[in-house]
Order: sequence, then C-alpha cells, then structure tokens
Amino acid sequence: MRTNFSDAQLADADTRESEQILRNCVHCGFCQATCPTYTLLGDELDSPRGRIYLIKDMLETGRPAGPREAKHIDRCLSCLSCMTTCPSGVHYGHLVDHARAWIEQTYKRPRSERLVRSMLAWLMPRRGAFRLAARLGGLARPFAGLLPGPLQTMARLAPAKVAGPAAVDRPQVFLAKGQRRMRVAMLSGCVQPVLSPEINAATIRLLTRHGCEVVVARGVGCCGALPHHLGKTDPALVMARANIDAWTRELDGAGLDAVVVNASGCGVVVKDYGHMLREDPAYAAKAARIAALARDPAEILTELGLMSPTAQIGLSIAYHPACSMQHGQKIRDEPKALLRAAGFEVREIRDAHLCCGSAGTYNILQPEIAGQLREQKAGHIRATGADLVASGNIGCITHLSGAAGRPVVHTVELLDWATGGPKPAALAGRSTI
Repeated sequence: MRTNFSDAQLADADTRESEQILRNCVHCGFCQATCPTYTLLGDELDSPRGRIYLIKDMLETGRPAGPREAKHIDRCLSCLSCMTTCPSGVHYGHLVDHARAWIEQTYKRPRSERLVRSMLAWLMPRRGAFRLAARLGGLARPFAGLLPGPLQTMARLAPAKVAGPAAVDRPQVFLAKGQRRMRVAMLSGCVQPVLSPEINAATIRLLTRHGCEVVVARGVGCCGALPHHLGKTDPALVMARANIDAWTRELDGAGLDAVVVNASGCGVVVKDYGHMLREDPAYAAKAARIAALARDPAEILTELGLMSPTAQIGLSIAYHPACSMQHGQKIRDEPKALLRAAGFEVREIRDAHLCCGSAGTYNILQPEIAGQLREQKAGHIRATGADLVASGNIGCITHLSGAAGRPVVHTVELLDWATGGPKPAALAGRSTI
C-alpha cells in the first residue's frame, strides 16, 4: 500500500511504525474470510482491510477522528485472526491500537459513551472496586432488563455470589513440591480473582506440584490490557511500569525463570511490554526483558512435562481456543496436548478460529454483536456433544458460561484436578461429572 506521510509525521514512533504496517498491506482480502465482524455484518468497513483504509486516511491526513471511524474501529474485536491469515505479515494489532489511541485523543464521543468507557477503564483494573461492583451486579441481575445498556450487560455477566479476597493473591512465595525446577512469578490479575478466584489457586497448586516455586510479587496489579484496548494509553503504561518494576526486583533478587500469565488476554499484553515501552529510555530494556519471560501455563507445563494423572476422569472436552491464545500468542496445540495427556477426550469446535465475542470490554460496549457471536460459538460447542468446555481466558469463560449448555472451566483447573487437585468449582454438585 502506498503511503504519503510527511517527515514531521514520521518523527513520531507510533506513526512511523503504522506507516510501515500500512505499506506491508497488499489489499489481498484474505483477512475478510476470518474476520468475525465481517462474516457477521458483511460491511467492508467492518473488516480488517476496510479498517486499514479508514486508519490510513485518518493518520495520513492528521485529521481528528469522527463518528464513522469510531464506529467501525470500536466494532473491531482485536481478535487478531486477520494476523494469522495475512500472508504479508501485516501487524494489524499494533495498527488498530494506534488508531484507538488516536480516536481517544482527537474525537469527542457522546457524553454517555465517555462516561461508560471511563468507568470501565477505572473500575475493572482495581480489584477492590470491581469486587464491590460485581456484588452489586449480582444483586441487580434479576432486574437486568430494567437497566440501561452497558449496566444491563454488566449485571447479566455478574456472578450470583462473589467471594472475598483470596489468600493466594496476596504477595508471598509458594514453595515447589519436591525438587525446585523453576522459579516463576504469577500475575494474579484484576478481573479474574474476583470472578473466578479458584483459577489462581489451581495454577499455583499445579505449578508447585510440577516443581515450580511461585512468587506473587508485591506491587503487581492489572496488566494494562483493559485501558490499553480502550485507547487510554497513559494509564495502561503506568500499570505496565508498576508490574515491570515489581518483577524486575524479583528477577534481580532471587531470580525468575518465567512470568506466568494464566489469562491469555493479559498474556498478549505482557508479551508486548517491550513494544509498548520501546520509546521510554528508563523502561525499554526492562520491559523487553520481562516480555521475554512471559509464559502461559500451557507453555510452562509443556516444557516441564505433565506428570501422570492420578485419576481416570474420562470426560470429553470441547476446547475453546481464546483468540488471544491462538492468534495473539500463537499457542495452539499445547493446551489440547496437555488435556489429552491428562486423560481427557478433546473435541474440536467448528470455526474455532472465530471469536466468541468476549474480547475484554467488547461484550459490554458492543452487546448486540457480542451476543450474536456468543450464540454462534455456543451452537458449535453444543454440536460437539462434549461434557464440558475448556478455555484459557477468563473473558471467554465468563461470556460463554450459561450459553454453552455445559460447564466452562479454565484449562489449568482441569489439569490440576487430573494431577491431584480438587474438582473444579464449576463442576461441584454435578453427579454426572
């Protein structure tokens, strides 16, 4: 694609990178077939190629974004399926991130949109405030239909009960069982400990059982993904720097072999810290160092080798690969191989490359599209006839629960159960499972 940026524009690092990304695009259209919003809506502007044209015009002219650009960029799930399909190596993820930041800086949204987006960017990364909001949402769930737009969606997604802060999420060290093979830091996260605190507990049991010393470092909070994908770059970078400082202290102290991130959406962002802070002289090297250590639990367990199952569970699983796992981190076969090694029968879901519609705050801000994608995915899951669903991302788990017609469980909970841990909470009280 030909571009026409001025030298002054190219002096900006983000614009310079976006210009190179645009130049890599050859207009082939292969991305159309694997874009969830294009397959659903059939609008060229709701496809990667169409959005690339919008972004090019907006950035190249330097004009402020308008309602048209905001509408179609907002509809992008950032699922990155287009990047898996693209034969030209177009890094659409970085391009759309730049576009979102530009829209945030130059476009004045309607007041209601500004309030909702600011609320989400502030609330969700703060575990205590989000826990309170989730409890209120649970109370309001029976009356969700009476609430306005985003609040209605949030109430429907809220769990019926919200537990208090879990002990495993406090700063501490969990010693390895037997000989120590690795020392790893774990990102506890912000949303996940509120909606499903048992995932972190299962991750710690599973890793320590396999010889990992697990550190929950003091000062670690939200990875920054939630504000980052809302175009709010500055608060996202503040969160990233805090995590980098905390993990660097551990790295320079007792040492770290990896930083484990058990929510795949967060994993994509932590692995991108080096890029996000590449222009910050105080953090560029530290960020790249931490990003290089980031691992999903499936990567760690594949490297260490899963221990022999302690129980023959014999259940069939529909494995739902989160977009952030398969397209963002390029982790595709490892989770399925681990589940099979643990004794589960793994069944493939039709159109597994397409997003379920969760996508961070997308299911709150774009509920109609998210709902259609969820129903498509749920139908494909039901068609497998599997006993339950496994996934590696809290957003997908929350979004699909109740729609899939069977329990949706994090992969680490199933691996923990098969190798000596307790039955996952989502399966409690089910005599047939």
